[in-house]
Amino acid sequence: MTTDGFTTCLWFDGQAEEAAHYYVSIFKNSAIGRVGRYNEAGPGPAGSVLAVEFTANGQKFVGLNGGPQFKFSEAVSFQIYCADQEEVDHYWAKLTENGGEPGPCGWLKDRYGLSWQVIPDGLIEMINDPDPEKSLRTTRAMYAMGKLDLTALRRAYEGE
Repeated sequence: MTTDGFTTCLWFDGQAEEAAHYYVSIFKNSAIGRVGRYNEAGPGPAGSVLAVEFTANGQKFVGLNGGPQFKFSEAVSFQIYCADQEEVDHYWAKLTENGGEPGPCGWLKDRYGLSWQVIPDGLIEMINDPDPEKSLRTTRAMYAMGKLDLTALRRAYEGE
């Protein structure tokens, strides 16, 4: 490979640059990179944005203005592992604002239709606990939630 790691390409219908600025504004360790523009060869209007490179939370992305042919689905999602409830609340609020949609079990869609899982620290360990009762209580509590509530999940885990 000629570069480090992988770059995720996100297909947009004319909003790639807007989306890149949006994601960069939400996550630390983020920046806009190169912006490529269509030339007279098209298929987009000459001078309009073809693709924009950006980094969000240290991850490399390219936003591509490919047109209306393809839409995001839950088949691909990004997981945000949060240190505490404050981070869960922050990312949930930012990603659901202005047209985002809350979903079940910590899932949401942002204003562009991209799916995210906002996961508090410790949840995976509680769900995978070798004690089946703790695991079951935590999983049932999670299934009843939209945005995940770490305190309520811990209470369920402890049987309170």
